Amino acid sequence: MSAISTKELQINEEIRAKEVRIIGDDGEQIGVVATSKALEMAYEKDLDLVLMAPNAEPPVCRIMDYGKYRFERDKREKEAKKKQTTVEVKEIQLSCRIDTHDFETKVKHAHRFLGEGNKVRVVVKFRGREMSHQDLGREMLEKFEQACEGLGSVDKRPTLEGRFMSMIVNPVKQASK
Repeated sequence: MSAISTKELQINEEIRAKEVRIIGDDGEQIGVVATSKALEMAYEKDLDLVLMAPNAEPPVCRIMDYGKYRFERDKREKEAKKKQTTVEVKEIQLSCRIDTHDFETKVKHAHRFLGEGNKVRVVVKFRGREMSHQDLGREMLEKFEQACEGLGSVDKRPTLEGRFMSMIVNPVKQASK
């Protein structure tokens, strides 16, 4: 049995209400009857009595095949989970004195990450006296932003945090395939 975070529905003898509103296995409203009578109706059809709305007055129950219902629900949840995409934040580190070829390599990595639908956090590290030349770091990040144009848009403008200046680039939503 799979571990489901939602609370399991009450079925058959677990239902403690005296009277319940019944919905038949074909979806028709049968009406309000005693729980014992509703259980008999369900057992006659070889199905289960499932409490669907416990807070209603009187509680609403449905006659159905509970095993089949759970199987269908679990299947729908698995499908929904498959369709979910997780967005990771990939980090690319630069320095103020990075060479052009190294810079282009980092840009290629960023293009790949953005193409996969991930966010990219671009960080410029300042070492020693480089802290006095923060304008170089800002220029580096602007150059990086221009290199990623078309594939990504800047979500968070460059900010200085200690000895690091960083910005976040979001992937541009592409037309569905």
